[in-house]
Amino acid sequence: MVTSLELALLYLIAAVLGVVVCRLLKLPAMLGYLAVGVLIGPNALALAGDSTGMNHLAEFGVVFLMFVIGLEFNLPKLYSMRQLVFGLGLMQVLLTVCGAIAGNVLLILAFAWLGQAWELQWQGALVLGAAMAMSSTAIVVKLMAERLELESEHGKRVMGVLLFQDLAVVPLLVLIPALNSSGEALATSLLWAGVKAVVLLGVLLVGGQKAMRWWLTLVARRKTEELFILNLLLVTLGLAWLTELAGLSLALGAFIAGMLIAETEYKHQVETDIRPFHDVLLGLFFITIGMRLDWRPVMDNWLLVLLLTSLPIVAKAVLIAGLARIFGAQPGVAIRTGLYLAQAGEFGFVLLTLGLDNKLIAPHWVSPVLASMVLSMLATPFLIMYSNRIVMRLSSTDWLMQSVALTTIAKKSIKAQAHVIICGYGRSGQNLARLLEGEHIPYMALDLDPDRVRQAAAAGQSVVFGDAARLQSLMAAGLARASAVVVSYPDTASALKILKLVGEHAPQVPVVVRTIDDTDLERLRAAGATEVVPEAIEGSLMLASHALALVGVPMRRVIRLTRDARDARYGLLRGYFHGADDDTGEERQQARLLSVTLPVASAHAGEPLLALALHAVGVAVVSVRRANGAVLQATDALVLGGGDTLVLSGQPEALALAEDKLLKG
Repeated sequence: MVTSLELALLYLIAAVLGVVVCRLLKLPAMLGYLAVGVLIGPNALALAGDSTGMNHLAEFGVVFLMFVIGLEFNLPKLYSMRQLVFGLGLMQVLLTVCGAIAGNVLLILAFAWLGQAWELQWQGALVLGAAMAMSSTAIVVKLMAERLELESEHGKRVMGVLLFQDLAVVPLLVLIPALNSSGEALATSLLWAGVKAVVLLGVLLVGGQKAMRWWLTLVARRKTEELFILNLLLVTLGLAWLTELAGLSLALGAFIAGMLIAETEYKHQVETDIRPFHDVLLGLFFITIGMRLDWRPVMDNWLLVLLLTSLPIVAKAVLIAGLARIFGAQPGVAIRTGLYLAQAGEFGFVLLTLGLDNKLIAPHWVSPVLASMVLSMLATPFLIMYSNRIVMRLSSTDWLMQSVALTTIAKKSIKAQAHVIICGYGRSGQNLARLLEGEHIPYMALDLDPDRVRQAAAAGQSVVFGDAARLQSLMAAGLARASAVVVSYPDTASALKILKLVGEHAPQVPVVVRTIDDTDLERLRAAGATEVVPEAIEGSLMLASHALALVGVPMRRVIRLTRDARDARYGLLRGYFHGADDDTGEERQQARLLSVTLPVASAHAGEPLLALALHAVGVAVVSVRRANGAVLQATDALVLGGGDTLVLSGQPEALALAEDKLLKG
């Protein structure tokens, strides 16, 4: 007999292995939990059996999932997206559920005509329709964030539908248990459940927010992290218990708790503290879902599984695309919205489990439906990856819209020469643009936020709508003629794409990349970044500057210390390049930078850097830029080639001697 400790260890080992494998394959961790659940469950290796205690523990995963959804319930955000959320999202969920019920009625009539009985009643069809209406927020949002599509036209519509789906789970959690009744009892159960939900929500929301803010402030003043986390668990599970006591679901109480905290100033701290509990317990929930899947009926009914996978994907994609088109989306945007939302979602598993527990769905339906949902989620990365090709084939106008967008970029940049391409026009991009304007340096900014682009362009700024991680946008912005590219947003995945495109098509153009910290410093440099600017280092330098000034260190020394720290960190800032306005007495004594490009047929080609002996004349080599655009650290063993550019640092006289030596060779 397996003890509780052995069972817990088995779950943890299986979860760790499943997540590791999924991360290696770049798949969502949720699929790893489902896979190991199938493997250790009673229908495969039977290592874990069917533990009732672990199932109860896994229910808390759903509780914390609904708590996090409640935290995201933001009234101003809902109001700003009301047309997408309560228009497109509402219609998608309603029509999907109604379509499932109508399809079930047709099957009942068809089987009756054949003299047979179709066992699924309308209540079970409603549960299956509700489960099918859900899409995977975790998978879709992650993929859209990686592709920088959250602010795109189809991205906004996808987020609006996902938000309504999350909200729709709340009434469905109340509705599904009430469906277990029949006739007048069903109407009474629904009415009574609705009244209890409305009364409970009203009582909690009217005075609950003030009470929650008062209580959290009282706890926070104790300045004890353990007490704050314990309080969060108490509030979440306490309200969940209250709603269950009222005959409603645990998840509804957790959702209310999240809503109450969302309106307080402690929201972000709560999100950070609750995340570990949410992720671990939700992982256990998905493992228990996987344990319900029996592979034998899946293999026996593989054709049914394929139909349950493909038909809902196609039907859902067509329905959502059609609704998006009705709500004013262009054909290409509508098709992308449908493709992104065609899969099943994590809440679908929750609703399916609830329907099974309330005996609305026959047990032998569970394995085929679960298998089809998992397969649809596995297909999502591929649907999104090839969405452009699918849209191009299905929409004759989408390529024209993209061509118009690229033409708009090209028209603005056609006269630009030696300009700076700014990837991203957020605060950092706008500050950089102002500095460039002050120095009369042309620039072209690319951004994916249409509202920001429209406002900035109306103000006369050189910014256009375009994805900087796409080659077409960069080339239209004049990449081949640019003097530099600056990635102004801290997204390593996108920066690596841009570096790859620049390296392949314009290797002579230097690229400066912004990051949060120096975690990905070497990866970005290896990909061809001329310089990487971590926010953490720049922030620490400014903090140190102010702290030193406040404690009485002379300002000139503070500036020198900060400059020395930057010199040690950034190779391109060691010294400065001389200009016509740099002839003051003090600046003549400072080290300068000088770029010297070796002739293609230079006599120094093939020699190591040490052989030049530039240190003998008082000159240091800061960096070497290859003819193909790659920037290398200067080392004694570095072998030079024709066309290489050496960045030298030293006094003016020494630099003149070094330049003469390099060019005359």
